Amino acid sequence: MSSNNNTAGFLAIELDRAGYENLSAAVLAAESAGFHVATFKDSPRAGRVNALQRAAFAGPATRAIAVVPEVDTVYTEPFHISTQLASLDYVSGGRAGWIATAAESPEAAAAVGRSSASGETLAQEAAASIEVGRRLWDSWEDDAVIRDVATGRYIDVDKLHYVDFETPADFSGTPYSVKGPSIIPRPLQGQLPVLAAASLVGEGLVPVEAVDAVLVSAPTPELLAAEVRDVRARLGASVPVVAELDVVLDSRGETAGSRALTEPEHARFVGSASGLTDLLEALLKEADGVRLHPAVVDVELEELSRLVLPELRRRGALRAPIQDGTFRDVLGLAPAENRYSITAAAAAGK
Repeated sequence: MSSNNNTAGFLAIELDRAGYENLSAAVLAAESAGFHVATFKDSPRAGRVNALQRAAFAGPATRAIAVVPEVDTVYTEPFHISTQLASLDYVSGGRAGWIATAAESPEAAAAVGRSSASGETLAQEAAASIEVGRRLWDSWEDDAVIRDVATGRYIDVDKLHYVDFETPADFSGTPYSVKGPSIIPRPLQGQLPVLAAASLVGEGLVPVEAVDAVLVSAPTPELLAAEVRDVRARLGASVPVVAELDVVLDSRGETAGSRALTEPEHARFVGSASGLTDLLEALLKEADGVRLHPAVVDVELEELSRLVLPELRRRGALRAPIQDGTFRDVLGLAPAENRYSITAAAAAGK
């Protein structure tokens, strides 16, 4: 998907602050409002299920909104990431994606009994984990499951492939290898869309071709559009760009300023629904999409669904949700080819 300022963009909403007990209501409200993507962030809260599990809970309850968890690539086994995300794609009907994260975390390292990674190791871990995931998703060809009752054969073993991954020689983390194939058939989308922070992607980091979109942050809303343009210039116009924006709105008789009490993680808009609408209209002329991080999901979602999204659609800045579509459709990605079936076809001279 290439950038096109004349094309309406999409909106994602981060549901990290929606507790497990009201997650279903929050994701259904986001879908009803017309958001295209719901994302889920991991955070160290005692007794809380992780982001991937919350996305799996939300997937079967929805029909149109994509469900995209943040999943760590440094302290989580790549084989498990791949198979769990493939399962998420099945339970969501092909609406799953993966925000691949890699951050220095001594706490996460201690939890799995390894040393903390930092610096260039983080990007190397992310790149290796993404490559493993993609190979495993392709390790079953689309027609590998045959269910041949007459012969008692469920799988055509010739359509399953070893991925034979080994970390490169210059890998600065703990080396590992993955044999494969996966234990789960190829996801419904073939390849789940993979997103990563723009700061992790580029020359000497995660290769541009390894991701399907990048997330762009800036210190202030005023600098966000310029940062989007800079990332496009660095990575190329073919990579979809999603801007990150924290949001605090006037709501329920309280001003946004009185509610903006925490430190923002990204550029933050504080103000009225009409002011946010103007900002998003401008951002969606630069970025392919915007991911909103509401201060309080229930509170901000009321204003977003009532005032912001309808006005953006009226102005032609926001595309309509894709009914019964996939996350690849949201990002404008072509159907995913299978590397092993292409190789097999070439070897057979087809």
